[in-house]
Amino acid sequence: MTEPFGTRLRRAMDERGPLCVGIDPHASLLADWGLNDDVAGLERFGRTVVEAVADRVAVVKPQSAFFERFGSRGVAVLERVVEETRAAGALVVMDAKRGDIGSTMAGYAEAFLHKDAPLFSDALTVSPYLGYGSLAPAVELARESGTGLFVLALTSNPEGPEVQHAVRADGRSVAATVLAHLAAENAGAEPLGSFGAVVGATVGDLSSYDLAINGPLLAPGVGAQGATPADLPAVFGSAVGNVVPNVSRGVLRHGPGIGALRAATAAFADEIRAAVAAS
Repeated sequence: MTEPFGTRLRRAMDERGPLCVGIDPHASLLADWGLNDDVAGLERFGRTVVEAVADRVAVVKPQSAFFERFGSRGVAVLERVVEETRAAGALVVMDAKRGDIGSTMAGYAEAFLHKDAPLFSDALTVSPYLGYGSLAPAVELARESGTGLFVLALTSNPEGPEVQHAVRADGRSVAATVLAHLAAENAGAEPLGSFGAVVGATVGDLSSYDLAINGPLLAPGVGAQGATPADLPAVFGSAVGNVVPNVSRGVLRHGPGIGALRAATAAFADEIRAAVAAS
């Protein structure tokens, strides 16, 4: 049986630190690197980031939209990025934020979580806002394949609160409901559950939310979006040891040189380790 994602993630975090580096090849970054906004530029960008970081960080998170915009040729590049990342020892979290119902949700899950899929990843970001139960096909396949999910819970975009902070008839917010579902999915898992939440590092005061879901917390927002490694203990409290801080532009803007990308990665990794150790 495949070792569960949560077990593999905990080991990777302990060995390499918790940093996740995002691969977000949007047009402005390609231009900053002196690359054309085409498939050749996309491939040079993606594979350079993999070469620079995938042998030294716990997690790499490709943003699928920036590959998909080039059609089938872009998806072929994404396949190579996934394959090379995993070969270098990092876990792949596919940032695709899929969300649907029934057989369609099952199809999305199979595209990224089935062991024979060309885009087979260690985990997938998903949206629960068709109702948490709509994620059941992805949850089931993740359990079968030893993969994981990161479910949108408390995102940092300004539009998020109108849904996530909405209060149900029982007095509990939508975001708190999502977190409770994840805690139930991870009940009894050791050393870490495979079903995580996306919780922005820039969201602010989270003291009213129970982040002790026995699963990982993927935390975008560190670096260019304004949060710093030193902010993590205050934002996440006692759950900070399960946080996977994602840095994208904060690392990527240092390209295209391999050495500069590695230096930026090492600096963030050291700051994050120090902040977590001091908490």
